[in-house]
Amino acid sequence: MNRPAEPLGAEPTHQQAPPQPPRADDDWVLSPPAQPQQPRPPQPQGPQSWTAYIGPDRDYFMAMMRRSGPEAAGLNLPAYAPPKQLPLQGNQVSIGRRRHSTGEAPDIDLSVPPEDPGVSHQHAVLVQQPDGSWAVVDQNSTNGTTVNGGEEPVQPYVPIQLQDGDRVHVGAWTTITVRRG
Repeated sequence: MNRPAEPLGAEPTHQQAPPQPPRADDDWVLSPPAQPQQPRPPQPQGPQSWTAYIGPDRDYFMAMMRRSGPEAAGLNLPAYAPPKQLPLQGNQVSIGRRRHSTGEAPDIDLSVPPEDPGVSHQHAVLVQQPDGSWAVVDQNSTNGTTVNGGEEPVQPYVPIQLQDGDRVHVGAWTTITVRRG
């Protein structure tokens, strides 16, 4: 069946009702539009692993030589030292030199060639913190422990919190860099 044409400019006779303003009791109107779900970053599972990288450090050695007295005149930075790394595991990791008389050896033994003569037998300890991070504690060593090139040694028996990439300096030339992951 054919409908009659409406004249130009005339209003159509089949109009829809104008939209009504939202009412306050319409919950669906008051809800914000749905946002697309963003994937969540993976949550760490258990404590993160940390590793200690151990080796001679020319900059630290030169700073020590400038601060040392005449007894340091005979010290030389080793020409070659194989790189060492040690996963940090357990509650603590000891740093020092083996006692040949008793055979007692620390976890990070700096008596193996090239032996660092400035390291005490029980020099320092890396201690795992409750959050899985690590701190260094100097054990009242003879030559002290510094962190990140500091001029003054840390206080004995006071834990110093470490961050990823921090450098612990012991002895005449040894630097231990701690890395997370």
